[in-house]
Amino acid sequence: MDGIIPLWKEKGMTSHDCVFKLRKILQTKKVGHTGTLDPDVEGVLPICIGRATKLAEYITDEGKTYEATVTLGTATTTEDASGEVVASKAITETILPIDVEKAAKSFVGEIEQIPPMYSAVKVKGRKLYEYAREGIEVERPKRRVNIYAIELLKPYVPIDPDQHTFRIRITCGKGTYIRTLAVMIGEKLGYPAHMSALKRTQSGIFTEEQCFTLAEIEDLRAKEEEASFLYPLEDGLSDMVKQDISDTLYEKVLNGVVLPEQFIKERSKGRVALLHKNKLTAIYVQHPERRDFWKPEKVIELRSGKLN
Repeated sequence: MDGIIPLWKEKGMTSHDCVFKLRKILQTKKVGHTGTLDPDVEGVLPICIGRATKLAEYITDEGKTYEATVTLGTATTTEDASGEVVASKAITETILPIDVEKAAKSFVGEIEQIPPMYSAVKVKGRKLYEYAREGIEVERPKRRVNIYAIELLKPYVPIDPDQHTFRIRITCGKGTYIRTLAVMIGEKLGYPAHMSALKRTQSGIFTEEQCFTLAEIEDLRAKEEEASFLYPLEDGLSDMVKQDISDTLYEKVLNGVVLPEQFIKERSKGRVALLHKNKLTAIYVQHPERRDFWKPEKVIELRSGKLN
C-alpha cells in the first residue's frame, strides 16, 4: 500500500496518535505524518503510506492555509487558549475591521518570528517546551518565515469592550507559528493577544473538502475501498517540477547514475521529480560540486522493487 491520505485530524489528538491508529487500521508499519498539529488544532494532515513516507519532508515544505481566531486583551504562556494568562489590558476603545485587517496585512511577506517557549523547537538538544515546563527561560533562535496572504473573515465586527475576537485566514510557508502571528498582530493594535482557535484548511494541494476522518478511513478499509482515500505519490509533490523520462534513462536513474545537465529539461529550486510512465521514480538535485551534473537525492523505486 503506497500513497498519501488527506486526513482530517480532529481536536484532542496528536499527530502521533493519528499515525498509531492508522497503522492499526491499515495493518502496516510504514506510516508517517507531514508535520505536527497541536492537539487543540483540527485540520488537514497529509499522511504518507509505504513508499510515500520518503516524500514526507517535501510535503511538509509546501504551503499551508489556516483559519485562526485571535482574542485581544489577554496574553498567555503558550500564546493560545490552553495557557495561563500572563498579561491583560482592558479594551476601552472601538477598533474598526478595516484597522484590524490593515494591522494583519502588515505582516504579509517575509517576517521574523521568535518561536514560543511552548514549542518543539530544540535549543541545546532539548525542546523548548521541556524548558518551559521546568520554568526555565532560554534564548530562542529567531527564524524567517513567509506569509503569502492574510484575509479578515466575516462577520466584520468592530473590536470593543464587549467584542474581543476576530477571525483571519492565513496562507503561509513552512515553519510559521500562527500563535506567534496572533500575538504580533495584537501588539500592532496595541494590546496583548493570543490565538483562541485554529483550523488548518489546506496543506499543499490537499484541502479540507478532500479529507477523511479516521472513522471514515476505517469504514472504507473494511469495505476494501482503499482507492477512495489513498492518493498517488505524485500528488504529494505539487510544488516540484516533474519530468517524464525515457526507458533508457529510467534504467540509469534506477541505478542512481549522475546525469549530465542536458538530460534535465526543467528545474525548480535545484530539484526535479523524475517520472517513468507517470510513476515517480526518483528525485534529482543539482550536483553541489559539478554544476553541470545532477545527482539523485532519493531513488523512490529500485530495480529489485524494494524501498531505497
